[in-house]
Amino acid sequence: MYAIIETGGKQVKVTEGQTIFVEKLEAENGAEVTFDKVLVVGGDDVKIGAPFVDGATVTATVEKQGRAKKINVIKFKAKKNYKRKQGHRQPYTKLTIGKINA
Repeated sequence: MYAIIETGGKQVKVTEGQTIFVEKLEAENGAEVTFDKVLVVGGDDVKIGAPFVDGATVTATVEKQGRAKKINVIKFKAKKNYKRKQGHRQPYTKLTIGKINA
């Protein structure tokens, strides 16, 4: 069984026992998180929401909070002696999917 959930403005396909990385959620390590914005529940019979499936939830456990690898953002203009360098690390939450309730 699989489900497609919406979190952090993105859609993620999940299955039970899967580990995923999503945009940072305000939850402590080891806490249970419930997603009620379920777009599709698949398996033997597929349920498609309009826009969400009624009564469907996905529960997950927070494994850790972290920050992704650093990326460098560089801007420059040729022949104008203009250079700007900026770094960015995106925060994330690592989740383990527990149960898909359809």
